[in-house]
Amino acid sequence: MNRTHFEKELEDLHYDILKMGAMVEEAIGNSILSLINHDVEMAQKVIDQDDRIDEKEVEIDDRCSRIILTQQPLARDLRIVLTGLKINTDLERMADHAVDIAKTTIRIAHQTYIKPLIDIPRMSDIVREMVKLSLDSYVNQDTQLAKTINQKDDIVDSLYKQIFRELLTYMIEDPKNIDQAAQFLFVARYLERIADHATNICEWVIYLDSGQHIDLNE
Repeated sequence: MNRTHFEKELEDLHYDILKMGAMVEEAIGNSILSLINHDVEMAQKVIDQDDRIDEKEVEIDDRCSRIILTQQPLARDLRIVLTGLKINTDLERMADHAVDIAKTTIRIAHQTYIKPLIDIPRMSDIVREMVKLSLDSYVNQDTQLAKTINQKDDIVDSLYKQIFRELLTYMIEDPKNIDQAAQFLFVARYLERIADHATNICEWVIYLDSGQHIDLNE
């Protein structure tokens, strides 16, 4: 194996994953902004731009497959490529959840919201921090940083439970609130799932270093 060529391939792979990660972060942020501002145009932009993220996912998959076929990496080198494949999948699923949030915006944009959106934007900010942290830990191969993500995931889980309880109260108080409250619950659930995918990335970073897969939520 030509080591210099292999390292260049890995550098390009890291760049592609970072680029995709930035696109996903933007999609998450814009989907929540569209919800806050009843902005159907922005929501549609998130949906439309998902095609670019899907294209990037395919590009990264192809790059990883090409590295494996042409370089035939072994041991840790192989784990680096396999980790890239797994992270790629998690990022694509995050983007899908951003699209789900944007579709929710379009469904309820014409309605007056039953309550000001406070906790959902807070939850979104923490989730985006988690996405950035997970990608930083991957690029820098920083397992100690990766192990800190469960602290933020605990906050996200607590916010989700808080949002669930509050919206359930709105549903009980007035059945007319049920449909919209359910939509907000879906949004909170999508954000919680994005946080899970960010945690998955950190677990793969630890796997890259140790060869063992651990559950950071335990």
